[in-house]
Amino acid sequence: MTDDSPDRPARSLDTVAVHAGRDAVEGAVTFPIFQSATFHSRASDTSYDAVRYARLSNTPSHDQLHEKLAAICGAEAALTASSGMAAIAATLLTLLEAGDHALVQRGVYGGTHAFATRELARLGVAVTLVDGADPASWEAARRPETKVFYAEAITNPLVEVTDLAAVVAFARRHGLKTVVDATFATPVNLRPLALGVDVEVHSATKYLAGHSDVIAGVAAGARDLVRAITARQNHFGGSLDPHACFLVERGLKTLALRVRRQNDNARALAEALAAHPAVRRVHYPGVGADNAVPTAMRAAYEGGGFGGVLSAEIAGGGEAAERLIATLELVTHAPSLGGVETLITRPATTTHVGLPRAEREALGVGDGLVRIACGIEGTADLVADVRQAADRATSPR
Repeated sequence: MTDDSPDRPARSLDTVAVHAGRDAVEGAVTFPIFQSATFHSRASDTSYDAVRYARLSNTPSHDQLHEKLAAICGAEAALTASSGMAAIAATLLTLLEAGDHALVQRGVYGGTHAFATRELARLGVAVTLVDGADPASWEAARRPETKVFYAEAITNPLVEVTDLAAVVAFARRHGLKTVVDATFATPVNLRPLALGVDVEVHSATKYLAGHSDVIAGVAAGARDLVRAITARQNHFGGSLDPHACFLVERGLKTLALRVRRQNDNARALAEALAAHPAVRRVHYPGVGADNAVPTAMRAAYEGGGFGGVLSAEIAGGGEAAERLIATLELVTHAPSLGGVETLITRPATTTHVGLPRAEREALGVGDGLVRIACGIEGTADLVADVRQAADRATSPR
């Protein structure tokens, strides 16, 4: 079923996440998996990208998921990819070519940082890192050949909220395309496209799929732009397989329910850790004076929260952080985030392990930093587990 009738009252995201997409097949309540690599050709299939072939992301499984994602993101069109990095790479390589220049927010996900500063540079694209919290500094970094401004709605792992309205205004003044990774924010809390962002990208591995059992990525935006990204991805082969499409579409149905609980758990845990003597500093929007969010930026977050991820700097450095991790009972030591279970990781050894130590520390990722990605467990149980682990992290052995 589609959700585009002009006479129909706007439906909540909860409803759209369950019902948006194609009509049932043979009466099936759940959209089936079309486990076929190729399909009967149609007379209208007159271009390479229209050939009915799974690598070109145009099977019924892909079409169903693309329609649901577009509805959830408020986009004209959406594209799935084999991972979040595949979606990011296809998008940036569509918008940039040799001789171009891009502004990239400092402190983005380690994989994105490495792709922008190493792979793009190898292809002849120059990149300048800019402070997302200092719009006044962006003009000096811009060049005549600047084409793209890349940002994260909420950064990983320091959970800093970016002023996307300022990013969009700056980009429009100078004719730049904006690409925003909204993985941490999710469409429940933030609608980047409604703010004027050109392309919204996600690691669907995280909140969108929500069950830690699939790797996927998403790019959403205007139809023509998504079509161009699709053509680029078709050449690189970063398509999502039909079964993974099924898993992501299934997970999307409970997105709003999960994210609201994760919002609540993260805030409660951040407040508890901010008051604990074993913690030097907590990073979570709105918790503590260091994490204040300006009213104008807070207003963009419609879902009432800033996602399920927080990070904390543990007194005693890497050794104390490892003791905290080893003492946890409910929280699993593993990378990634956005699933129904709470995970903890030390970014210095996971998300940012590929960066030289000096470069990593300059981004604020020290050895004692832990990142906690909250699941949907009972809030009191989760807080109690992390608190007891923090009690033991810096106590004498």
